[in-house]
Parts: sequence; structure tokens; C-alpha cells
Amino acid sequence: MSETGSRLRRLLESPNFDPQNYVKQLSQQSDGDRDLQEHRQKIQNLADETAQNLKKNVYKNYRQFIETAKEISYLESEMYQLSHILTEQKSIMESVTQALLSTDKDETSKEMQAAFPKETEEVKQRTLTSLLEKVEGGKNIMDTPGRHLVYNGDLVEYDVDNMSPIQKVHVFLMNDCLLIATWLPNRRGAVKYKYNALYELESFAVVNVKDNPPMKDMFKILMFPDSRIFQTENSKIKKEWLEILDVTKKNKATKDRRKKEEEVPTSPVRAEVSTNPFDEDDGEQADAGENVDLSPEWIQELPEDLDVCIAQRDFEGAVDLLDKLHEYLKDQPVTQKVKELRNKVDERVRQLTEVLVFELSPDRSLRGGPKATRRAVSQLIRLGQSTKACELFLKNRAVAVQTAIRQLRIEGATLLYIHKLCNIFFTSLLETAKEFEMDFAGNTGCYSAFVVWSRSAMRMFVDAFSKQVFDSKESLSTAAECVKVAKEHCQQLTEIGLDLTFTLQSLLVKDVTAALLGYKDIIVEATKHRNSEEMWRKMNLMTPEALAKLKDEMRSSGMSTFDMYTGDDCWVNLSYTVVAFTKQMLSFLEEGLRLYIPELHMVLLESLREIILVAVQHVDYSLRCEQDPEKKAFIVLNAAFLHDTVLPEVERRFEEGVGKPAKQLQDLRKSTRPVRINPESTTSLV
Repeated sequence: MSETGSRLRRLLESPNFDPQNYVKQLSQQSDGDRDLQEHRQKIQNLADETAQNLKKNVYKNYRQFIETAKEISYLESEMYQLSHILTEQKSIMESVTQALLSTDKDETSKEMQAAFPKETEEVKQRTLTSLLEKVEGGKNIMDTPGRHLVYNGDLVEYDVDNMSPIQKVHVFLMNDCLLIATWLPNRRGAVKYKYNALYELESFAVVNVKDNPPMKDMFKILMFPDSRIFQTENSKIKKEWLEILDVTKKNKATKDRRKKEEEVPTSPVRAEVSTNPFDEDDGEQADAGENVDLSPEWIQELPEDLDVCIAQRDFEGAVDLLDKLHEYLKDQPVTQKVKELRNKVDERVRQLTEVLVFELSPDRSLRGGPKATRRAVSQLIRLGQSTKACELFLKNRAVAVQTAIRQLRIEGATLLYIHKLCNIFFTSLLETAKEFEMDFAGNTGCYSAFVVWSRSAMRMFVDAFSKQVFDSKESLSTAAECVKVAKEHCQQLTEIGLDLTFTLQSLLVKDVTAALLGYKDIIVEATKHRNSEEMWRKMNLMTPEALAKLKDEMRSSGMSTFDMYTGDDCWVNLSYTVVAFTKQMLSFLEEGLRLYIPELHMVLLESLREIILVAVQHVDYSLRCEQDPEKKAFIVLNAAFLHDTVLPEVERRFEEGVGKPAKQLQDLRKSTRPVRINPESTTSLV
């Protein structure tokens, strides 16, 4: 490398290198284009040389890369084995600890019951009674015998959708239910709370909510199809709530199971065995004399393997193991060992479900589109929770669509924004529908939920559409073009059998009606203003070009006989008021037909009738008041133009656009008769 090249490389590699100053100085020092081209070639040569050096270094270290990758693979395998061993050790330690704790608890419980056989129960009930006296509407809660207080405390409830605080609550956990009471703002004596809700322990599930500052120390209670989120004062209290809720629910389930065992009558006849290995009733009826072989190694290691799959996010592998176990135990009796195995597996299924639910949360899978949810949805369906999968999938897509609409920048012309809005919304809706059809192909019961969701999404789209088109007071022609664009995009959904055109039209009826009536009022006021200044003179357009342009406009509007009313040079044998009214009237009719739906039939018809009446009544009044014979003849000519040319054209175009005749307009034309007067006549238009 030359000395110049080395100096250039050091300059470019310096940490304080400023490209803009470098180019500026280079331009000032260069004599012309040739110097700049030479300098550019030097930089290009330096870049090529650097690229070649990089390639050589890669080739030189390629073998080291391969060896490092192999070492990483070996290390990964060893880490997996170590994780498996640690999981086994943890399981053994937990089993030993549980056994020791169970023994200690049983001995302590027996000693306490022997020493105080009645006092403990009475104290618990007395404590609960004293607390419930502070709850308005909670007097009947103690009617259930044996019910006592386990734990209570203050929590803050948050909104599930927007994570904003709702209210402060006091929660009472009893041995068989959970009571939620709200704080009273105006306390009355000893009463501090008001009864809000009571849930049986088996009717809800408790889910830990991951901390996401400032939202932390929260847990969720799921009561399908609803859920509630609560926040504790700190992480220690949150941990206590989760542990006590879990223990209380397990104690309640154990107590109910033992109660069922005591109530089942003994019979010499062997009960029928169900094919479902996870059915509790069948487990009670199983013949204890039959044994199920649970000695295979994969069954013994199943709980630990499920833990590993969940930790490594191998959801498919976890569900495959569950299906394999289900198939193995399908025709087997439910013995005590099977029940114990089932309890262990059920806990893993609950954990797997929580992870899959978190995978479907909006903050996890919005970026990848509908396909990003496919993995979690398919595994939830395989677990038999298609309803939950459907609900979570649609909630995820609703947030995705809402986020996409909010991120769309409002800039430029309204029509350009509507094109972008329709493209984003209907493309997302189409992709969601295709993904839904693929994921829930075997669950036809979920399709009704998708239709309901589609209507809700369409309502969200119309809100954004109306805010930009109608609330900003755009012209009627712009509004008509925007509605046309929305309808064309909506037709794309018919390729998958989903037609939301009627839904779109019904949601737009209110805004379109207001736009039509508003534009009608503008035309009426403008016509009245021109009428007040009417001089009944022929219209002079000053130049032949202006006359030719007016003729083209009238012909394009359907007024093919307008040439009959034009004179020589630049004159039109009609008044400026009548010509301006005709142009506005036909423009309103055209835009109204573009916005037309059956619900707007009478609105459009009455608007046309009101606009026509303003012009007809003005002509009639002028005929009655005018005394000049020449002006009266000119007024008659304008009246004939309105009656014989404009009104029939309006009726014809309305009938073509709507498909049925405009009876009100026909009656209006019949009520006005064509005027044929001689110079001495004073007959009016009406």
C-alpha cells in the first residue's frame, strides 16, 4: 500500500472522523471534477482492499469457527443432561420435604386438637363474623356451616384492558370461597366495605402476572370468560397471596375428594370403567384389584420431561408427551397410582397453559402478524381448550389492528389517508380470517365468535374513517369517493366467504345522512342568496372558450339539449341563477347516488325535492311580480328549461341509479305545468 493510501486509511479509521467536514474540505481543495473522481477511486480501492482482507481473515479462521461450534454443541448437550439431573434432584428433595412437613403437620394438628378441641374453630368463625360485620350486604355469608377465615387484606383492582386502577378492595379468603368487597367512600359506623362478588374456590384459577414496571406485584383471577387483576402492596404480600390461595384450593379439592369417597357405596358389582384417564368419577369406581403398568421409563420421567419441555419452550414436545400418555391410559382402569400420576401431570398442564396464554398476549406476538400466534393456538387446541384459544387469538388480533390504525400518520389529502387506512385494515382482516380458518378448521363452533369479532373490528375501522372524513367537514364529493374506496376494499373479504358490506353500510348511515343533509342545506342557502340578487338577464360568459367549457360541463352532466339555450358568441339564453342551480343540483344528485344505500332512499329523495322547490317557488314568485313583458318572457323560458329539461333529467338519473322511480319528484313536476303565455298573459308557473 502506498503512503497516500496508508494516510487515507488512518484518516478514515480515526475515531473523530467527520464525513461532512471531510467532504467539505475535499471540495474546497479540489481543482475540479477530475480531482474528485481520482479521490473517489482511491476510496473505492481502499474499500475493495478491506473487503479482501476480511475474506482472508474469515477463510483463515473458518476451521476455528467449526471447532468452536462443535464445542458449543457438546456443551449444550452436557448442560441439558445437567439440567435433567438437577430437575430429578429437585423433585426428590421436594418429595422428601413434603413427606417430612406432612408428618410434622399431622402430629402438630393432633396435639392442638387434643389440647383445644373447640377453641380453634370457634376463634376462626368469631374472627370471620367480626370482619363480615364491617361488610355491607355480607350477613348471609356465615350461613354455610364450617366456613371460616383463612386470609384477608387490602388490594387495588386494575382494568384488564388498559391496566388503569379501578378501585381499592378488601379480599377475604375463606376455606371454600373468596369474597371481594369494595371500600365505601362514606363510612357508616363500623361498616367499611360493600359486598362486590363471591367466588367458589373451584370456579376460578389464579395466575401470576409478570412484573412490567410500573405494573408490578400483580396477580390475576380467571373466571371464564371474565378475569380480574389485583395489585398487592409489595412482592412479599403477593407471594403470600399466591401461596395461600394455592394451598387453600388444594385443601378444598382434597376435602371434596375424600367426601366423595366416603359417599360412594360399596358394591360387589364392578363399576364400568371410563375411557378417560383423567376423569375423577371413574377413578373412584375403578377396581382396586386391577393394576396399571406404570413402570416404563418414559412414564416415570414424564413430569420431569414436561418441566424441561416447558422451560425450553418446546410446546409441541410437551403436548406430544401428554397425547402419548392419554393414549397409553385410554383403556386402563384408574387406580391410585394413576390418580397420583394424573395430579402431577395436571399441574404441568396448568403451567403449560399459562405459558401458552402468555405467548398469545398482545405484547408478545404483534409484530409477526397472525402467523405468530399459530404455534400457541394449535397447542391450546390440542389441549382441548379451543374456546380459550379462539378468545385469546381474537383479542390479540384486535389489539394488533387497533395499534396499526393508531400508528397510521394523518398527513396529506384525506383520500390518500383513507386509501392507506383501508389497505391496512382490510388486509389485516383478510389475513386474520385466513389464519383463523387454518387454525380452527376442525372447530366450527368458533366461527360465530369470529363473525362477532369482525363486526367489532369494523366498528373500530368506521370510527377512524368517520373521524377523518365526516368530522373534518370534507366536501360531499370527497366523502363519496372515500366511501367508494372503503366498499371496494370490503369486497375483498368475499373471496373467503365473509361479506361485511351490509355491516359497513349500516355503521356509516348516520354520518352519510348528516353529510347529505348538511350539503343540501348549503345548496338551499346558496340558491336563496342568488335568488335575492336575481336580475333576470341573459348570461354573458365573455369568451367563446368559457361558453365551450360550460357546454362540455352540461353535456357531461346529461343535459344534451343545453345547446338549444345558447346564443351567438358568448351568450346563454338563461339566467346565471338557473344555470348555477342546475350545476349544483346535478352535482348533488351524482354524489348522492354514489353514497346511496336503501336506508338513505327517503333522505336523498326529500333533499332533492326541497332543493327543487326553492328554485320553482322563486320562478313562480318572479312571474307573479314581474310587469316587464320582455323579462316575463325570459322568466318563462327559464321556467320551461327547469320543467322540461332539468326535472326530467333528475328523475331519469335517479331511477337509473336507484332502480325504481322517484314518485315524489314526479308528483312535484306534475304540480308545475309548462308555461305557454302570450305577451298579455299573466299566468304563473304553478
